[in-house]
Amino acid sequence: MRALLFDLDGTVVSSLPAVDKAWSLWAESRGLVPAEILPKIHGRRSLDSLRELVPHLDADAENMRLRQLECSILEGVTEMPGAGDFLRSLPIYRFAYVTSGTQDVATARLNHVGFPLPPVTVFGDDVANGKPAPDPFALAARRLVIDPADCIAFEDTQAGFTSASEAGCRVITFGSLVIAGALANLTTWAGTTFDGEALTIPS
Repeated sequence: MRALLFDLDGTVVSSLPAVDKAWSLWAESRGLVPAEILPKIHGRRSLDSLRELVPHLDADAENMRLRQLECSILEGVTEMPGAGDFLRSLPIYRFAYVTSGTQDVATARLNHVGFPLPPVTVFGDDVANGKPAPDPFALAARRLVIDPADCIAFEDTQAGFTSASEAGCRVITFGSLVIAGALANLTTWAGTTFDGEALTIPS
């Protein structure tokens, strides 16, 4: 592998409380029920979520309001355990962030946790089609001048897994996605077998 491509929220940065608070405040301001909104937003661009959730509203205007909230709410934004040390150990030209977050929101969170900022970062507003489309990871590999097949992507959502794998990257997944989500249809890979409940890795 020649490069590592990292999703941001939920992968190297823990931001769920901040994300949920921003979306909840936005939902309440529009007379919506946060509990009905929050399960549908993670791993995707906020603009794409808004277009589906509130088609009767101006998605661009609502997205700007939401971005302002997300930039201002940083309490509870922390690094995932060990992520900072790992990222700082990497050659700066051999990794990139690939996030659904807009540049202003993602940069605010990266600065808040003190993570290194590599020359290549793909934000949600850099592509015409966000995750789960392959565009974000394909663009990151292109900017690094590296074949996607030579990249490992790190993701924590189904949308991110689909995006990275369809771009041609190998993918390492986190959390419940490993068992219940993206690998549900996987039976064998590189000598590893998966029966829908557990992974068996040859010694």
